[in-house]
Amino acid sequence: MRTVIALVLVIVSVLVLELSRSGVAYREILVGETPVTAYATDDADGPRVVIAHGFAGSSQMMQGYALPLAKAGYRVFSFDFLGHGRNPVPMSGDVTAITGTTRLLVDQTSAVIDAVKTGEEPVALIGHSMATDILARVAAERPDIGPVVLISAFSQAIDATHPQTLLLVPGAWEPGLRAFALDAARMVDPAAAEDETVAAGAVIRRAQIAPLSEHVSVLHSRVGRAAAVEWLDDAYGRTSDVRVLPTGLAILGLFGGLVLLFSSLARWLPDNAMPSPALSRMRIAVAALLPAIAAPLIAVPLDPQLLPVLVADYLALHLAIFGVIQLGLIKAWKLPFGRFSPASMGLLIVWCALFGFAFNRYAANFWPTAGRLWIILAIALGAVPYMLADAVLTHRAGFLRRLALRGGFVASLGLAVALDFEGLFFLIMIAPVVILFYLIFGTMGRAAGTRAGAPASGLALGLVLAWALGVSFPLFQS
Repeated sequence: MRTVIALVLVIVSVLVLELSRSGVAYREILVGETPVTAYATDDADGPRVVIAHGFAGSSQMMQGYALPLAKAGYRVFSFDFLGHGRNPVPMSGDVTAITGTTRLLVDQTSAVIDAVKTGEEPVALIGHSMATDILARVAAERPDIGPVVLISAFSQAIDATHPQTLLLVPGAWEPGLRAFALDAARMVDPAAAEDETVAAGAVIRRAQIAPLSEHVSVLHSRVGRAAAVEWLDDAYGRTSDVRVLPTGLAILGLFGGLVLLFSSLARWLPDNAMPSPALSRMRIAVAALLPAIAAPLIAVPLDPQLLPVLVADYLALHLAIFGVIQLGLIKAWKLPFGRFSPASMGLLIVWCALFGFAFNRYAANFWPTAGRLWIILAIALGAVPYMLADAVLTHRAGFLRRLALRGGFVASLGLAVALDFEGLFFLIMIAPVVILFYLIFGTMGRAAGTRAGAPASGLALGLVLAWALGVSFPLFQS
């Protein structure tokens, strides 16, 4: 029954996701060294729309908005910011100064607009999170910008007159950004309410709440995407009849189906089972708290700055120290390590590659540029010992033990940020990546490890964790 459910989830989800892409042609172009994806139907005659992603995002993350707009006849261009996705050029400059990194990203966006713009028709802008500040500044500087859609927005560049035609789409579960969106609408009309269009002269605003959405799922909100199509249609005097499909649910269904299907396949692995390590509550506490405290206390003062990726060098060191301490405890307590299963290792690597292909096609960039490969190898030096120790300590463990041990790692990242907030602030964004990693890859590793032993799962997931971190965070050159 599990296999049947998994296959149905995968098939239905892929059909929905492919239907959302049907009829849209893709074309890859370069603006300087900036990779740009052009979306359009064969008979597209609409205005041009430039779409920008948020921090640690990629152009693929914005497909939820790009595809419906392309089907509505718009000519859509989505690009990767410096250091993100497939862009080989690192971010640089002072990330805390408007004249630093922000200025470089504004100039990059303007260069993309100049490259794709034709004629006198104004260009529409759509952006998420970090990009909302960039696009608000671009709109304030250029006279050729038309309607603007800002998703999960926050920017001090937004005032009572700029951007002039502005739709804000915060998620219902983003209280701070939801309040900001309403405040931006009330700059135009103090009596403005959510989901209401207000105007003062030529300035038009709307704070459209995306229900049941947070900072990432807002990108696939059907309400938010339909509102964006309607907003551009009204601004350009167009009429569209586009069905916005539930791509967010389809992505979740596809990933869930792949995880379930792997659990069924893992039952065919050679039986190499080992007993769950006997850990008292005291030992569980020591295994969680000792490395959680020691790793940041050792790693933060060392302050490694060897890798051209934000906080990646620190994270590799943190992972290594955390893992080595736990491996030492495993040896000192004489816990069973188990035998290595090549079949388990191979199945995990193949299935993670399949998952990566699906993730890259439908959700976000998952394939590294050539310049990131050595960064992934460097992170693996820390990720592999960490995941090996995790696989042994959590082998056949109940939910509470897994939560305690893995929660210790997340808490240790929080302690590192507290010790050096300015230098390690971006570690805060690692926590959701780690949690997602455990929900997806950790579940598959547990299924394989339960059947075939912990070592292969730990090694495979260590490499996958290094890969996921290596492709997620921006390249940065000081």
